[in-house]
Amino acid sequence: MITFIIGLVILIGGAALYGKFCERVFGPDDRETPAYTKQDGVDYVPMKKWKNSLINLLNIAGTGPILGPIQGILFGPIAFITIPIGNIIGGAMHDYFSGMICLRDGGSQMPDMIRKYSNKGIYTFYQIFCSLLLLLVGAVFIYTPGDIAATQVFGFDGAVTSVSTWVIYGVIFVYYLIATVFPIDKIIGRIYPIFGAILLFSAVGVFIGLFVHGYPLVELWEPWNNGIVAYGDYFNANHFVPIFFITVACGILSGFHSTQTAIISRTMKSEKEGRMTFYNMMVLEGFIAMVWAAGAMGVYNLGLQEANASLATATIGVVCKNILGPVGGIVALLGVIVLPITSGDTALRSLRLAISDAFHLDQSTNGKRLSLAAVIFALVAVILVFAKLNSNGFNILWRYFAWSNQTLALFAFLAISVWMFENGKEKFVWMPLLPGAWYAFVTITYIANAQIGFNIPWTGAYIIGLVAAAAYVCAIVWYGRKRAALKRK
Repeated sequence: MITFIIGLVILIGGAALYGKFCERVFGPDDRETPAYTKQDGVDYVPMKKWKNSLINLLNIAGTGPILGPIQGILFGPIAFITIPIGNIIGGAMHDYFSGMICLRDGGSQMPDMIRKYSNKGIYTFYQIFCSLLLLLVGAVFIYTPGDIAATQVFGFDGAVTSVSTWVIYGVIFVYYLIATVFPIDKIIGRIYPIFGAILLFSAVGVFIGLFVHGYPLVELWEPWNNGIVAYGDYFNANHFVPIFFITVACGILSGFHSTQTAIISRTMKSEKEGRMTFYNMMVLEGFIAMVWAAGAMGVYNLGLQEANASLATATIGVVCKNILGPVGGIVALLGVIVLPITSGDTALRSLRLAISDAFHLDQSTNGKRLSLAAVIFALVAVILVFAKLNSNGFNILWRYFAWSNQTLALFAFLAISVWMFENGKEKFVWMPLLPGAWYAFVTITYIANAQIGFNIPWTGAYIIGLVAAAAYVCAIVWYGRKRAALKRK
């Protein structure tokens, strides 16, 4: 447990220090926010800080901070250290600056932010890439909560041929459609506090249960192969870098989050609420990831046969029910189901907003919003059916989702860097460039080697990743300084 506790201290203490530093660098002030200057009763709606924070947490925390750590903890206790460090200097910083820049720029969505701080070519590529990712998010976050609900809550088989499976998917689909179309304060703003209460019970309940039940966790300084699971062998055989950082996406860093913080930038009453709403909510997601990593390691070390990292949804049920009992376990499972559903709905909402902004589509009525949403949902349905009918469909879907999720963050880091250059903060540009360079290396190395990518041997993939990371940093520094010089003229 000591390594786990050290990781929590790093997460909480580091967040307090670096979060305050991020706030000082950005410099929030008392200017009127877009929630007031552009108030429309649909997307630009002033809401309380606690509600914005809760909505943002539920928006960003899908199954990533649960399924990812359940699989990633097989790399051993090093995960308890890398998750909090990556969260503080990478993910939370990414979320804070993405949200705050969109807020200051009038509640712009991420495609607009990328367009403003890059060039037309990068913007066009981002728009296409981001749209594809959001479609994947919508499909993944129907598939995973649907299967968890079917198999772990209702006791169905979750098979593709079962009517119950598609009924559950259909119910989630209908909710997504309602949340995508109707004003944000009418549906999301009202139902999310209930979802949030269930989520907090789930996360806090599992956290307390870890200590009450004394779950056996491997320490960083102990032999990693002495127990039932050979963590050391797994670490050596599976290329910790980049595989771990693709597997444990949410909780450390998620490019998807920038599309969600942009939504909340339209409902905040003050810029000074940003640290709590954006930075601290990502830290809370890191806590959720830490808890589930510890819970998974505990049940693996206990040798519970139902727990299986290759079938992470089964491990979720084992952790919940073993720690909290049958009734508490079901409530905790509902919290797990809430996470992806409350990310999937706003993923599709942000896709609707991005497309409508890009093509200047009128979204002033429910009918017009429904027409655009119908096209988006038809595409999501196609992806979902493919994933369910293909025996390896979900694995393919999840791998592309995980990789594209991390890759999307590179665009946000680019925009944040250029924003710093243009706003006289060049001496702080290392803040987005360090995690940006790291994830350029991680994502390019991964896709170069992966079977879903170019299938290049590891040596060649690592070389390509290093070159790509160096090129990424050099290009941003050159472009940022050029933009800053032009602005000064």
